Amino acid sequence: MAFLSFRAWLQHLRNTDRLLDVEVEVSLRYEVAAIAKRVDGQKAVLFHRTDGAPVPVASGLVSHRRWIAEALGCGQVDLVHKFREACEQPVPVVRVMETEAPVYHQVQVDEIDLLKTLPIPTHHEHDAGPYITAGLVIVRDPSTRKQNVAIHRLQVTGPNRMGVLLLPRHTLHLFRQAEAAGRPLECAVVIGVDPATLLASQASTPFGVDELEIASALRGEPLPVVRCRTVDVDVPAEAEIVIEGRILPDVREPEGPFGEFPRYYGPRSDKHVIEVTGVLMRENPVYHTIVPAGYEHLLLGGIPREASLFETVRQLVPTVRAVHMTPGGSCRYHAVISIRKTEEGQGKNAILAALANSFDIKHVVVVDQDVDIYNPEEVEWAIATRFQADRDLVLVSNSQGSKLDPSTDDGVGSKMGLDCTVPLNADSFRFRRIAIPGFAEMDWSRYGLKNSFEEGE
Repeated sequence: MAFLSFRAWLQHLRNTDRLLDVEVEVSLRYEVAAIAKRVDGQKAVLFHRTDGAPVPVASGLVSHRRWIAEALGCGQVDLVHKFREACEQPVPVVRVMETEAPVYHQVQVDEIDLLKTLPIPTHHEHDAGPYITAGLVIVRDPSTRKQNVAIHRLQVTGPNRMGVLLLPRHTLHLFRQAEAAGRPLECAVVIGVDPATLLASQASTPFGVDELEIASALRGEPLPVVRCRTVDVDVPAEAEIVIEGRILPDVREPEGPFGEFPRYYGPRSDKHVIEVTGVLMRENPVYHTIVPAGYEHLLLGGIPREASLFETVRQLVPTVRAVHMTPGGSCRYHAVISIRKTEEGQGKNAILAALANSFDIKHVVVVDQDVDIYNPEEVEWAIATRFQADRDLVLVSNSQGSKLDPSTDDGVGSKMGLDCTVPLNADSFRFRRIAIPGFAEMDWSRYGLKNSFEEGE
């Protein structure tokens, strides 16, 4: 089954012993992030009391790949393919009235003070202050009426003011059009949505595709949306919290530093500014925060990138089996690709396709289909036994990379690919894996062992 609301998924985690309920009062400054990091990938956390704030805080809701697949009603193996299909076949949303939208329970348009209204944490030591990290920023293209959804880091800099980092993608494109016309770009920041909508916000799609329609496809039914009160934007009707506002033209203010996904700080610089015009909330809302560089952050960015990467590689190597953006590479910089090799040179073609897919990708490892690309030990074994640097290395110098990678020269650096596939003309016995007959069929319970291998065994 798919879980169609933030609350339904939160309750499911509690019912399956994957939610840590913290009843003692904790501080929004570092303590929320510290506890969430301590159980990262093992349990989600719900903080019931934070610095006296009336709104509880949740974190880590999709901090395991298996959880995301479960939330979407599919297996881990099918997760990337289900996401690809949703991107290729989006489903229109359905508009509902304010009276049918739980997020319209509380409406605030006067005397807005975000830090008094919402429990917004400060996560890392040198962060410039409280940051909204799980807010889906939704804007509308006035010419097509299509919306764009993305997660941007948001520093609360005043009672009704936020600094926002807009990377050179679709939101920034729409803002530049508005700014050129001398007008602000209306937006909504949505906090607390179902897992499908959260994941859909990270889709890499052509300009003009509405990520909320991808969410509908992932959910298996149209996503209910409602029009905001002060801006011309539609938002998920069952969201926990919506902050309405306008990205101001010709205004830039200092934002940062902020602890980012590579586990380093993004520097302080002048960024765009959102002026808040209204706040909507459900009855007894729950605030969602994503701890930067935690598994929730990495996986939400990584899985959509895998879907895009798979499609790009498939154009050159139709026999690609699977791709994986590794957590050790921050789910951005390192890609492992599994192919069924039918022609010599396909491994290097897969490398070139991967490097062309995203400027973030820095290192690529291509392996045969017998290697488990989700197991770092298996991948390292393939590098150790199937790779020779003078024959199998692809090196690209002075190429565009991530500016958040501190080893680059302002984003310019080198990239590398390792073709770890077995030559087609190799002696088959030379690369035959050792095997113990009957191992896969053993009844381990006879020896006091579990029949299924758990993670970490």
